[in-house]
Amino acid sequence: MTPADLAELLKSTAAAVLAEHDLDASALPATVTVERPRNPEHGDYATNIALQLGKKVGANPRELAGWLATALADQDGIASADVAGPGFVNLRIEASAQGVIIDNALQGGRAYGHSAVLAGQKVNLEFVSANPTGPIHIGGTRWAAVGDALGRLLATQGAEVVREYYFNDHGAQIDRFVNSLVAAAKGEPTPEDGYAGSYISDIAAQILQKDPEVLTYPDAQTRETFRAIGVDLMFTHIKHSLHEFGTDFDVFTHEDSMHTSGRVEQAIAKLRETGNIYEKDGATWLRTTEFGDDKDRVVIKSDGNAAYIAGDLAYFLDKRQRGFDLCIYMLGADHHGYIARLKAAAAALGDDPDTVEVLIGQMVNLVRDGQPVRMSKRAGTVITLDDLVEAIGVDAARYALIRSSVDTPIDIDLELWSSASSENPVYYVQYAHARLSALARNAAELGVVASAEHLELLTHDKEGTLIRNLGEFSRVLNTAAALREPHRVCRYLEDLAGDYHRFYDSCRVLPQGDEEPGDLHAARLALCDATRQVVANGLAILGVSAPERM
Repeated sequence: MTPADLAELLKSTAAAVLAEHDLDASALPATVTVERPRNPEHGDYATNIALQLGKKVGANPRELAGWLATALADQDGIASADVAGPGFVNLRIEASAQGVIIDNALQGGRAYGHSAVLAGQKVNLEFVSANPTGPIHIGGTRWAAVGDALGRLLATQGAEVVREYYFNDHGAQIDRFVNSLVAAAKGEPTPEDGYAGSYISDIAAQILQKDPEVLTYPDAQTRETFRAIGVDLMFTHIKHSLHEFGTDFDVFTHEDSMHTSGRVEQAIAKLRETGNIYEKDGATWLRTTEFGDDKDRVVIKSDGNAAYIAGDLAYFLDKRQRGFDLCIYMLGADHHGYIARLKAAAAALGDDPDTVEVLIGQMVNLVRDGQPVRMSKRAGTVITLDDLVEAIGVDAARYALIRSSVDTPIDIDLELWSSASSENPVYYVQYAHARLSALARNAAELGVVASAEHLELLTHDKEGTLIRNLGEFSRVLNTAAALREPHRVCRYLEDLAGDYHRFYDSCRVLPQGDEEPGDLHAARLALCDATRQVVANGLAILGVSAPERM
């Protein structure tokens, strides 16, 4: 019996109890909450449905809970039902009924835990979108991990997810990048507002190698050559770093294309149609205050050049024209103002502001022995994706960045995350998978075959705890996707790994000595196989490997 099965049983039983006592069955909630108690002595599951219904139907919650407990105790699969506190119902499930969770995991395989709640929804997920003026810094690396995991997570719920990188190749930052490259090529100091780091010298040298005469051209031609080749080389490096990090994109959109393709003009024309644009002081303004922004925004400056928001307007309109139902933007800590701004822009275009969702990520710090680490050689004072991977590896880096809610700053202890110990969360989870894989190999050598025929034999409390946690996987994925919180998958996997290790220490899975394999061995091996599948599924969502040996 899965948590979802139990919720449906509770709902139908509650309806019958209300009808039996002439109470209003229409008060039943659409979904019934079923939770695992923190204290296992309180049962396998608990529900507060009597507390939810009591006041609505005019019944004492504890008395209503008693009626429910009596009715539930007679249901197949329910070992016991007891009333607790002011009206909670604590339930224990028969081992034979819990076995369906193992069978579901084995039958579901890589798709176990998935659902279709977002089927038919087309989601544009834009993340990283670092300026092509330097390697990806540690903040962008956090989004590279979290964004990719969120995309995988939404896909488990049936959404069609397109990962998009917005290539910021329009504006002053590119001019500063070009100035820095030209200065490096000439052997001059870095401009005051330029970019430092050995990568600038490396790119400048590559441009000189590709075009040895570049510095002899007229200034405009020289700059355009450095711009075209330099941006391409920088972006090639960025894409390579992301790929090596396990993060790939479906679409790369150039900001410059919004201006050169006429999309900005198209967006402004749309705004004129909606009446949400006006002229003032020689500039063109957007009435974003009408839609929750703190001030109106300049779209076209008085000098005739487009302001940054003009590209944002064109880009949002472009996404909607491509058929996306939801546009998720994952931005850095200094972009808080974009939440109201982008929603207001959508509304000003006559669209639903709920089609825009903005997630803000907080800062990442590297520490060793409690002290901040400054380790980048290539990018000056900036710590990069490549630095982090070099220090602790891809798996640990991704897991460490995903493991905490993005709205909180995090410190990554390099010594901890590079250690082969149970204190290292990713090692702890991966070790569980490797241990399960070794168990499967040993079982094959002993001729023990997993079987779901006698799962009713799994009556040990550690077996029950592990099974019920496997049953939570679907709900964890659903909640994590709905809240945009991939870190919930990490915490679940750590709990599951702990449950497995405690089960393994208490319940012998394989026969020893001359002992012949029996039904209990086969059932426990099935439980182990199901656990290995769920651990692998969870790690796959995080983009972290599931090693078979460690």
